[in-house]
Amino acid sequence: MKRIEAIIRKSKFRAVKDALHEVGVNFFSYWDVTGLGNEKEGHVYRGISYSTSDIQRRYLSIVVNDDFEEVTIKAILNSAATGEVGDGKIFVSTIDECYRIRTGEKGGDTLK
Repeated sequence: MKRIEAIIRKSKFRAVKDALHEVGVNFFSYWDVTGLGNEKEGHVYRGISYSTSDIQRRYLSIVVNDDFEEVTIKAILNSAATGEVGDGKIFVSTIDECYRIRTGEKGGDTLK
């Protein structure tokens, strides 16, 4: 099993969610997060400078069986990309085991 964690633009969340549903990924968790990026410029509005170093993003945590790893990543890449700096990141890690709390069942079938 793999954990796929993605940090994406909030404006692309609907497109990513729809793309994940299309490839059969119907369960994941997400959070609104704030982070720091490489952009160091501020914006000026009516003569007042505002810092843009704090970036609002959405953090997705998805656990899939190994055979869904590639399609899940492609769905995120294709739906979250704008071609601009700040599109986000994807991280992949290995999950050793998974348990369904209700039944005590373990293994990859618990993700279905």
